[in-house]
Amino acid sequence: MKKMPKTNAMRQLDSQKIDYCVHEYPHHGQEAVDGNEVAQLLGIDPACVFKTLVTRSQTHEILVYMIPVNTKLDLKKCAKAAQVKNTEMVPVKEIQSLTGYIRGGCSPLGMKKKYRTFIDQSALKQNHIVFSGGKIGIQIEMDPQALIDVFHVTPFDLVFD
Repeated sequence: MKKMPKTNAMRQLDSQKIDYCVHEYPHHGQEAVDGNEVAQLLGIDPACVFKTLVTRSQTHEILVYMIPVNTKLDLKKCAKAAQVKNTEMVPVKEIQSLTGYIRGGCSPLGMKKKYRTFIDQSALKQNHIVFSGGKIGIQIEMDPQALIDVFHVTPFDLVFD
């Protein structure tokens, strides 16, 4: 069995000595796999599987949001969380140049630059959450409180009710 190469996200967790598990799922060379499908492939409740979304505020600040895969991002709530007037999704073609990751493999950890990051408050109800490990087919499972405490991720209500 060959050893999986570490992603930037894994290296960042290792450098902080944070416990995590890595899950792999088959993606058959596809670009991105829908988050609900990832949850199904891993046999994990979609409320515990988080997707990473990248936005830009009216002041051009890049902001990162993590929400459960079975929910939709509420941009008004995102703006409120970040205390900006408004924010909009970054076009897919810009994600790699901003984060170092491709769509479907965008981890909130190990991006090219440190961006303010927010997580839906529902994460606080979970013992563990799962999110992209920085590569399509790789997911990281860890305690959401460690993510909040060590990486200064802000919990906030971010999704449509």
